This record gives sequence, C-alpha cells and structure tokens, in this order.
Amino acid sequence: MTNIILCGGSGTRLWPISRTLMPKQFVKLFDDKSLFELTVERNSKVCDSQFIVSNTEQYFLALDQIENNSTLNIENSKFLLEPVGRNTAPAIALACMALPLDEIVLVTPSDHLIKDEDEYAKVLEKAKELAQGNDLVTFGIKPDFAETGFGYIEAEGLSVKAFHEKPDLPTATKYLEDGNYYWNSGMFCFKAGVFLDELKKYSPEIYEASKQALNNISSNNSLIRIKHEDMINIPDDSIDYAVMEKSKKVKVVPSDIAWSDVGSFDALFEELPKDKNGNTQNDKHISIDSKNNLIHGKDKYIATIDVEDLIVVDTGDALLVSKKGSSQKVKKVVSKLKGMNTQLHNIHLTGHRPWGTYTVLEDTPGYKIKRIEVKPGKRLSLQKHYHRNEHWTVVSGTATVTVGDTTKYVRPNESTYIKMGEVHRLENEGKIPVIMIEVQVGEYTGEDDIVRIEDDFKRD
Repeated sequence: MTNIILCGGSGTRLWPISRTLMPKQFVKLFDDKSLFELTVERNSKVCDSQFIVSNTEQYFLALDQIENNSTLNIENSKFLLEPVGRNTAPAIALACMALPLDEIVLVTPSDHLIKDEDEYAKVLEKAKELAQGNDLVTFGIKPDFAETGFGYIEAEGLSVKAFHEKPDLPTATKYLEDGNYYWNSGMFCFKAGVFLDELKKYSPEIYEASKQALNNISSNNSLIRIKHEDMINIPDDSIDYAVMEKSKKVKVVPSDIAWSDVGSFDALFEELPKDKNGNTQNDKHISIDSKNNLIHGKDKYIATIDVEDLIVVDTGDALLVSKKGSSQKVKKVVSKLKGMNTQLHNIHLTGHRPWGTYTVLEDTPGYKIKRIEVKPGKRLSLQKHYHRNEHWTVVSGTATVTVGDTTKYVRPNESTYIKMGEVHRLENEGKIPVIMIEVQVGEYTGEDDIVRIEDDFKRD
C-alpha cells in the first residue's frame, strides 16, 4: 500500500505561525516534530512507501524533514511536484497515474493529527479490505460536538448516502443527534485504477488533462515534475466534487481515532499540553492569575495578568491576540495583509531554502541585514540582482564565493562585495555550516529581485 500525502495547504488560519513559504504542516508544533513528520511516521507503519505531492518550495522542506528524522527512510519516498495547485482531484489523479493500477493507495493530508494509532491501524485494515473489493473508501470521523467548520458524510451502514457542505449550528446539532453523520476527514483508500476509472467516468476533462500532463513530465526514479502549462490546463476541482459525490462505489469507515485537522488556534489549543491553570506549557510564559490561555512564543518572555481564554501568538515580526472562539477570523487578517505592502503573510523572519536558512535581522527602506546559514555541500544559485548591492561578512566556516569570473575563499572575519548586476554565487565546500552576515543596499531589497542563471535545485 502506498501513502499519497497531499502537502498543498497554506494553513492561513494559523497565521502568524503558518505562512505560505512555511505552512502549518512543516512547523514543529508537537514534541519538536511537524504534522508532516508525524504523518509520515504514522503511515510508514502501515504503508510500504510514500508518494508526496507538493510544490517546489514544500518539496525541499519535506525532503529536509525526512532526511533529518532518524526514524524515516528517504529511500521509501517519491515526490510529485505541481508548479501550481489545482485542488485535490488532479493531485490524486497524477499520483495514481504514476502507480500500478492495482496498487492500493491511502490518501491523506499532511497536516492532520491522529493520536489513537492503535484504532487507526484497525480502521485502515477495514478500509484496505473494502478497497480490495473495488470500493472507494472514505474515513468518517465520529463527531463529539456540533461542528460547523467541517463537511459531513451521511451514512447508511457502510454505504455513503450523501455528502453535505459545512452546516449551520442547528443543522450540525441535528446531525450529531441522528448518529449516522460523520465529519469528512479528507482521507481516502482505493485501488489507483478503480479511482482513475471513476474519474474518467465522472470528470473526463480532469482525467484527460492529467494524462496529458503526465505524458510530458520530466522525472527520475524519485521525482516527477509537472510542466506549468500542463498543470494550468487541468480543471481545478476537489476529489469530493469530481468523484466521491457522484460515484456509486463509495463506502465510509467510521473512525474514532482521536483526529484533529488542527485547522485553527482553538483546535491547536485542545491538542497542546497544559499547566495546572489550563494554559499551554511555555517556558517563556509568566502567568499571574491567568487561566486557559494559548501562549505561543519562543524568543521573548510573555507575561499575562488576570486574563482568561486568550490566544497570544508571538513570532518576532508579528503578534496575534485573540479571544478563544474567534480564531476562525484569523484568515481575515491574512486577507488584509495581502492588500498591504508587506510579505508577512508569505514569509517568516527565518526563511528556509534547500541550501539552508536566512534570518532577517533588520529591514529598513534602502537596506536589509540578514544572517545566512549554508549547509555543508550546498550552494546558492548562480544569480544577479538589478536593484541592490551586497556585502558579505563570514562569521564561521569557509565560503567559496564566485563573482563574475573570479572564485575565492572567504574565511571568518573576511568579507566580499557584490555590485548590482554582477553574477555571483555562494558555496559551502566544507564540513561545517557557513554562517555569514549579508547587508543589502539598494532602492529595492525584495526576495523577488533574484535572477537565477543556474540552480542546483531547478527553481524558477
């Protein structure tokens, strides 16, 4: 059985922890592990391999977390990279087309939490049995309260009678009372060929466009890259609309597996360990008569006095304060940020790249200061900038610096200067990380002022 892991979400409801270039599935929220890591660990126990569907930026995050997790084997992982997201139906279709038709697949999001793994294993066995009989299987989470933020599955035994959109509170309350309605988890199990047959039957446009896109791929044994123009040609649709709501082969397995989509700070609060006053555990939190608060922040001390039921999230460059119960409105904050002259919705102060990380120390009109760390054996793209000069000072390690036709070593406490428009590259040929301070000076210092001439990681 192959685990198809969908990594496409941006997790805007968990801003400022989750941002476009570091979405919630890759943020280490639980015992210094990400939801993505927990997903791979959990499903590796029941699946033979992982087939991870992501974009280019997320590919390097996923690769890094698998390689640095001693319990995971990168050899069991295959990747499919989408240049642009087209929803879950195309993502699953492309992955299934790249697998043997009789392969049973377990489709899971990368950002869900499942705490009862023993029950999860039992549920998967039942789903696998149904999938072997050529059914399309979905997992229905047994609701324990009237949730209005999830879609519902109406069941008749193991058969799916209907799918329902997110209800209002009276309707959700009735669903809970009726007892044959389940939260739609977004997890599925089926034979790759059976799903593709149903997709071809009910959404032929998606099927044909996906088939064409896969015929034009550039790939190796572990990596498939879909071309941008081919991806754009695939209709945008979810697996629910494209197949599951139309097919006559759909079954549901009731699942009481301590599941959460961690889709809001209220949901996150429920899953984090608490102190004796019901506050989330945080060594940097000083609590004076404060109860039942979510306090998140690592860089500075956060003191609360006589407050209850608050969400306080500090990430250095942004501070969120909200009443519990109102965290679904965080996405409205992100919408406002998108209309402002800021990148706060996209990137953190520390950005992750396939070669290492950078941390913005100061960002002022006219100049920007960064701390850059380059992993051993990695190098940045061969690039140039139209709007800034750069001054590099090495703090530790030895950097191999190419500017134009000249290559030289820059050692600790040594520096180099790159003029606007000069082609340059930074490489770490050593055994320890290269750490340096970069000062950018110019009329524009945005991250998009990079013209890549050559790149080891095949980024645009």
